[in-house]
Amino acid sequence: MTLVASDIMTPHIKSVPASWTMQKFGAFLAQNGISGSPVVNDRNEVVGIATLSDIADFHLNHVDTNYDAQMTPEEQKEARRLRQFIFEEMVKVPVEVGDIMSPILLYVTENTPLSEVAELMMKEHLHRIFVMRDKKVVGIITTYDMLKVLKESLN
Repeated sequence: MTLVASDIMTPHIKSVPASWTMQKFGAFLAQNGISGSPVVNDRNEVVGIATLSDIADFHLNHVDTNYDAQMTPEEQKEARRLRQFIFEEMVKVPVEVGDIMSPILLYVTENTPLSEVAELMMKEHLHRIFVMRDKKVVGIITTYDMLKVLKESLN
């Protein structure tokens, strides 16, 4: 029997509005013990995915330390002070989930064979992929789900 996406997906995914603040989104992820969520627009259509990595990338992209090695110790100290000041000012402006999300470009359907799901996830370096039906998210497959299948097949 060939396994398909619907056989291993996690159904009933919690989505978040694109208009949520990054802080509210972070709290939502922590409360639900998850690392990412689909993002929906005002019409409840999935427009992207946002993850803990997106939050981290947002903060890290605003702190570039590539030039620190070329600076004197005094310049490094001043650069750290300026970065801290900029970061403190940035958090005063609410950043919305829609600003940090990645648009959904790749997904599978419920009937996609698991071998194709695995191939797509490996090719695109994805840790999660949505399962869609009629432009709606009906589930998600994560690398953990794939590892469970692998473990079961080895037993």
